Amino acid sequence: MIFNRNDNLPVIALLGAGSMGTAIVRRIANGKRILLGDISEASLESAARDLTASGYAVETQQVDALDRASVTAFAARAASLGEVRYLIDTAGTSPNQSSPEHIVALDLVATAMAIDIFAEVIAPGGAGLIISSQAGHMMRLSDEVEQQLALTPTDELADLDVVKHDAVTSSGMAYMVSKRANHLRVRTAAATTWGDRGARINSISPGIVVTPLAYDEFRAAGEGYQAMIDASPARRVGSSDEIAAAAAFLLSDEASFITGTDLLIDGGVIAAIGAGRYTLGG
Repeated sequence: MIFNRNDNLPVIALLGAGSMGTAIVRRIANGKRILLGDISEASLESAARDLTASGYAVETQQVDALDRASVTAFAARAASLGEVRYLIDTAGTSPNQSSPEHIVALDLVATAMAIDIFAEVIAPGGAGLIISSQAGHMMRLSDEVEQQLALTPTDELADLDVVKHDAVTSSGMAYMVSKRANHLRVRTAAATTWGDRGARINSISPGIVVTPLAYDEFRAAGEGYQAMIDASPARRVGSSDEIAAAAAFLLSDEASFITGTDLLIDGGVIAAIGAGRYTLGG
């Protein structure tokens, strides 16, 4: 059965078909075509099945976010389906899942690469959203280092001293540097490649949000996460639906004057750190 007979449906490209990404897609997908990309065929099949069962028009493509040719092919496929109006990039890993080197490769360099590649296909008036992390607000970098992370060509990012030496001392450090770089790359793209296309791009930095993958973090560092929850003003975790509600706004025409910014959605964890109510590693 063909659920939608309309031609020229706007396209949503989702890179990373996990629970948070699909929650965002559900908020904005009515009357649009969805292209799901993920390295896991099982994740693609599961997400596509659920979305199709709800009446959405869904296509899938296996994508290795670390591979430029693979991401370029994903972007080309999105453009072949229609006008690419939205990019949502949730691809990434976490400190207790990966080595520092892998975190830098996936969360920093691969994210910057996806921003670059989709700048070539995003439609005028389109919008992008990078899912980052509250970790990007947890460290201070010098102005010089921030400038480097913001402006260094993507192919040269992995050669920066902060990435090669400082960030790789631990997975946690690599994660914080990578997520801060997400904010900086979004800000730069909003003023250059995406802005030149007449498109917007922003990021969201979730705090402790419960997803299936988050349980890996809880099992590895549960006491630390519990202390963070207890110290936060909200005194609870967040949900993918809460992130999706904010994401839908940032991707909508109602947010047409918002670009190049990061929205921190953390229940007040960073506020608690700033007020001395919580100390990292404490």
